[in-house]
Amino acid sequence: MAAPAAPPASEVEVGTPGASARREFERRSVRREELIRTAHPKLGGLIHKLSEDPQSTKAWNTGAVGEERLGQRLNEFANDRIRVLHDRRIPGARANIDHLAVTPTGVYVIDAKKYRGRPHLKIEGGLLRPRVEKLLVGTRNCTPVVDGVLKQVKIVRDHLDDSVPIYGILCFVEADWPLIGGSFTTRGVEALWPKKLYPRLKSDGLLCVETITTIHRALAGALPPA
Repeated sequence: MAAPAAPPASEVEVGTPGASARREFERRSVRREELIRTAHPKLGGLIHKLSEDPQSTKAWNTGAVGEERLGQRLNEFANDRIRVLHDRRIPGARANIDHLAVTPTGVYVIDAKKYRGRPHLKIEGGLLRPRVEKLLVGTRNCTPVVDGVLKQVKIVRDHLDDSVPIYGILCFVEADWPLIGGSFTTRGVEALWPKKLYPRLKSDGLLCVETITTIHRALAGALPPA
């Protein structure tokens, strides 16, 4: 196993779910209000109150809510066999990892998404053309989020022994899932919903409590809170 500067077990900072997304939303919202009040000294307050943040700003709030809800539930499950980390900064990058869960079955790299619509897999190509898998939510092409999870899995892998299983998870917290079936895997990344994820985290596996603690500490040291 790689040996980043792991903090003592008592000093592991678990992190706050959705913290960086919440800060970015608030920063953008405050900046927008400042610009409106500067441009309209007399009516700025009223204009701001009657108008809405642009979609690019509201998306940060939506993302924060999804991370906060899933993170709260993960915290409720946390014990010596399920250890979690939230909102981890990737050194040298602007991106972050929403949630990490270290369990007896391995490490789960979890990207929380609060998207509306039904997630499904669309396969193009085949016999005469290269096979291409696309992740759609409703009619929205969300394939790039799969690429993001794969990058996060690689980063986590760089800090762990090859024998430790790592699972990439896309967890859609408010999507329109069918009553039967619905979850699927694309390029090794599992797309599912919270209630489908929780039993996975609670499953028995080969990693003992001591190993789980060691992995948790190592990842906390290598990937600090965002």
